Amino acid sequence: MTGRPSEPSRIRIDKWLWFARVVKTRTLAKKLVLAGKVRINGVKTSSPSVNIVVSDTLTITLERRILVYRLAAIGTRRGPSSEAQLLYENLSPPVLKSNPVDRPARQALRDDGAGRPTKRERRKLSEFRGKAGEEF
Repeated sequence: MTGRPSEPSRIRIDKWLWFARVVKTRTLAKKLVLAGKVRINGVKTSSPSVNIVVSDTLTITLERRILVYRLAAIGTRRGPSSEAQLLYENLSPPVLKSNPVDRPARQALRDDGAGRPTKRERRKLSEFRGKAGEEF
């Protein structure tokens, strides 16, 4: 019987990153690898055609976080997120709660009378000048 096996034993790294939904497109996966943002078992790779196998550890450096995944399966298609999560074991370090991105924005403080007046200050100024319904 000369057929393809049900599941391959290895896969290109750019294809796996796309299957596992690390990136949105395969082209972005290729660019991520070419930029040197991916390590396989601690060794930096810059070729998207490198094959990876089950139990390899990938360290992926994204813009604001570092992902560490151990391959649990190769995958045969880019399915839903629930299916993609079965392709790896997440070994990433925990995200710190003090991340400035997660904090709510505070209103900027300024000295009284400095900068442009706020809407409230303009209304008070108009009222003081006797022009209650007029705007500048």
